[in-house]
Amino acid sequence: MQSERRVYIVDDDEAVRHSLSVLLDARGYAARGFGSAPEFLALAPSLPLGCVIADIRMPEMDGLELQQRLIEHGLKFPLIVISGHGDVPLAVRAMKAGAIDFIEKPFAAQAILDSLVVAFSRLDGPGERDTETLTARAKLALLSPREREVLEGLLAGLPNKSIAYDLAISPRTVEIHRARVMDKMGVRSVPELVRLALAAGVRPPGQ
Repeated sequence: MQSERRVYIVDDDEAVRHSLSVLLDARGYAARGFGSAPEFLALAPSLPLGCVIADIRMPEMDGLELQQRLIEHGLKFPLIVISGHGDVPLAVRAMKAGAIDFIEKPFAAQAILDSLVVAFSRLDGPGERDTETLTARAKLALLSPREREVLEGLLAGLPNKSIAYDLAISPRTVEIHRARVMDKMGVRSVPELVRLALAAGVRPPGQ
């Protein structure tokens, strides 16, 4: 039941922890805040399984290092990364390492809630991940060869001008293809696109 679903908020910003706790408690989640990654990591082995929402940039230990430590300790908490910076290469790195999503601050409440649905589906059973992969691949198949090239440029963290140069097309044409990629993949942000592309098995060039 959703009322039993626990969400651990790891962020050194007390205001963020409070606002997320209020949102999640109102939606029936059991939210608990931690002011640092080491604080959460110390208690993680004794905590009931749940989802972690962690800031990417924190003193002592950042969100990516926390993610790696959880993996090393065999603690299977689905992790959602939040960040004040829309850094696509960082988003790719986080999600390649297993993060469920990469959400930019200030974030819409619905973006967090949608990501939690995905996160808890991972805990509900392996079949859910298979379904996500099949859905992502079906959407990927809708892209034209040129749209696929633009997608790979976005996954590499390239700006529109660089993608245009590499493909010998105009930046305006890249913008049009980019909008079509977002529409066909059914996403509203580049980090969301990254998550879906990785789920479909797409990897940035050279990786």
